[in-house]
Amino acid sequence: MSPSAAAAIVADANPVATPPRPPSPVNKFGTLAVHAGSPHDPATGAVIEPISLSTTFAQTAVGKPVGAFEYSRSSNPNRENFETAVAALEHARYALAFSSGSATTATILQSLAAGSHVISVSDVYGGTHRYFTQVAKAHGVRVTFTPEIEVDVSEHITPDTRLIWIETPSNPTLRLVDIRAVVDVAHRHGVLVVVDNTFLSPYVQNPLDLGADIVVHSVTKYINGHSDVVMGVAAFNADALKDRLGFLQNAIGAVPSAFDSWLAHRGLKTLHLRAREASTNAMAVATALEADPNVISVNYPGLDSHPHRQIALKQHRNGMGGGMLSFRIKGGHAAAERFCQETRIFTLAESLGGVESLVELPSSMTHAGIPRDQREAVGVFDDLVRVSCGVEDAEDLRNDVLRAVERAVGAQQNGNGSAQ
Repeated sequence: MSPSAAAAIVADANPVATPPRPPSPVNKFGTLAVHAGSPHDPATGAVIEPISLSTTFAQTAVGKPVGAFEYSRSSNPNRENFETAVAALEHARYALAFSSGSATTATILQSLAAGSHVISVSDVYGGTHRYFTQVAKAHGVRVTFTPEIEVDVSEHITPDTRLIWIETPSNPTLRLVDIRAVVDVAHRHGVLVVVDNTFLSPYVQNPLDLGADIVVHSVTKYINGHSDVVMGVAAFNADALKDRLGFLQNAIGAVPSAFDSWLAHRGLKTLHLRAREASTNAMAVATALEADPNVISVNYPGLDSHPHRQIALKQHRNGMGGGMLSFRIKGGHAAAERFCQETRIFTLAESLGGVESLVELPSSMTHAGIPRDQREAVGVFDDLVRVSCGVEDAEDLRNDVLRAVERAVGAQQNGNGSAQ
């Protein structure tokens, strides 16, 4: 059966109805970030919530706990407060926290029956690609990757398609996807849409407002923002998703600790400040790199030269580009590796979204597990450098990358000259 015929069959499936959304918030983002999920302690009046380390909670009679909590794997005050805060910032009715972003991905995929089909953008986070191709496949879930999901998503939908997975911006090429365009097609065919919003954070983009069914984050990155917590979260509006994913959260048990939940909630309170500064810094760095003759190309949604700039203007708060960018440097892999060793403010390390600026080489680090032909097909070449801008001074960051590019390319040219 051709893909178009299969899509026609699925078109007869029940379309996805948009679930009720929470009431529009009275307060703006910064106020919600500080106050959502942050009740004052009723016993002491503490303005900041205490850390609830207890694993179990007393009951007045069999099956009658004193309050809302029985056992910390099932629910915990700190985790619940954090989930409430994330739901508020993503304009969701519900949010569920997990022990990592990968655990969030795994739980959502685990909710699918064997034989289910998933469609994903091609340039996804390496860990997501690994789960889709090696773990999900083992329990009978098939994943199709496409580099132009808005263009051909309907051709890939089959009667077994249950989920479409989007990263926008993608990791690490910063490609954007028109969320609303994909949602319109998916929902007509009865397919749910998941958007990984890690690269932008709830401050810059709110996928549920664009029709997505689930938004996921690696909390480790921008939401926590201080490189000291490993954690994930999913937010959504449908009661059925709350029942299914909530059951799996408890049954699988991949939940964050009370302390990690408390730390992440503390980090979230300054998200708007950090995200704005990181985006300002990334724009300064991207503009400088784009003008450097030793740079082949720059991927940053805040630049007018970005092929999907119009999507950023439509989907992102004030058209912001976020704090992430990537670029190709002249001189190949050797120059790219040298660049990462030459920076003085940017630290060579994996991860992103913290207050400190980081650089890494996706082909050898975060995306090394993806076969080279598949990597290069979506633009992840050996000379591609990924940059996470923190909240340092923009001029210092700009000077740091320009100096490192000059030294990296200069050393490569000198080395080639000596060899010749």
